[in-house]
Amino acid sequence: MTHKADIVLGVQWGDEGKGRVVDLLSADYDVVARFGGGDNAGHTLVVGERKLALRIVPSGVLQARPALFIGGGTVVSLDGLLAELEMLEGIGVDISRIAVSDRAHVVFAYHGAADRAAETARGSEALGTTGRGIGPAYTDKVARSGLTFADLRDPVRLEERLRANVRARAVALGDAAPDAGELVARTLAALPRVLPHVVDGVEYLHGALESGKRVLIEGAQGTLLDVGYGTYPFVTSSHTIAGGACTGLGLGPTAVGRVVGIAKAYCTRVGAGPFPSELHDATGEQLRRNGGEFGTVTGRPRRCGWFDAVAARYAARVNGLSSAVITKLDVLSGIERLAIVTGYRVDGKPVTFAEAAHPRLEVDLEWHDGWSEDITGCRSVGSLPAAARAYVARLEAALGVPIDSVSVGPEREALAS
Repeated sequence: MTHKADIVLGVQWGDEGKGRVVDLLSADYDVVARFGGGDNAGHTLVVGERKLALRIVPSGVLQARPALFIGGGTVVSLDGLLAELEMLEGIGVDISRIAVSDRAHVVFAYHGAADRAAETARGSEALGTTGRGIGPAYTDKVARSGLTFADLRDPVRLEERLRANVRARAVALGDAAPDAGELVARTLAALPRVLPHVVDGVEYLHGALESGKRVLIEGAQGTLLDVGYGTYPFVTSSHTIAGGACTGLGLGPTAVGRVVGIAKAYCTRVGAGPFPSELHDATGEQLRRNGGEFGTVTGRPRRCGWFDAVAARYAARVNGLSSAVITKLDVLSGIERLAIVTGYRVDGKPVTFAEAAHPRLEVDLEWHDGWSEDITGCRSVGSLPAAARAYVARLEAALGVPIDSVSVGPEREALAS
């Protein structure tokens, strides 16, 4: 019997807490597959006393059951991948469970140098990238000059193309250009450790589904950072929406089952770009402090704001959500009054999410009573304080899909269903 693959993805600007949800769900799946992005997107897992930050390996890694698959839509640094594999092996993870699609593209040192140079050149218009080379790697992919994991199987051809790519960037990068000889040597030295993990990605995933295995697809970043449907140009360089799972893994849309959206009970954003519900006051600072809102990869403080119902409904539509999970509801405990952005206006006229970056954008706020109780011990929505239940119900209405559960703490088991 062929199963359909289920998708879990973020519906805001990333950092929604997808990792802990995927970690929990993956105990019931045979394969956890990541479809896009690179090591610019981190997932933090808290299991007991262990806190684990992942950058490229799917979040089901701490569960014993699933195989872990890095799909063809990703761009992967060899150094980053090997460091993560070494770290995981060091804590007892069987890394033979980890496979990389032969169609995934490799991020090299010249991609990172180009990324950082571009950000510097933008000056005050910088996009706020992590400087890890993700955008330039995707640029090479589209320009048909990139190198895939399949290319790693031919060392002679690999060296030729690497040297050609370094030469092509030498003038633009100047002193920041990597030494071609060192890059080649480092890459060739990595091959014995990388190649055992490289598989035919299409055969791998379809074979799993056709043999009756259950596949959980994990998104990176968030819907509003999608290169086509996010707050462009302040977006990531890949498709982060549910449709991106199909292109990133080589699946047809009929192979997809449920699409579960993850949303924080408030909103955050890292880096530059429009953020209609952002708070520049003590409440915003309280959210940052109580929520530990600092980037997993960069450590940058996240911008914080109220839950944005306009953005949430937009994300539910473009992903075709089946249901949702709300995270970090506990962070709101102790805030006397909570607001939800329910509408956008420009010059007094209602506008859609498409105008999120408009310089004269104003927002409509709907206010709700907060709660002071500690909710970290709640394990059902019904056991939440009345004000918290009412707030969750309002988020469900905003998203337009059922809420499966609500997280009330960082631990794996801290969910109210």
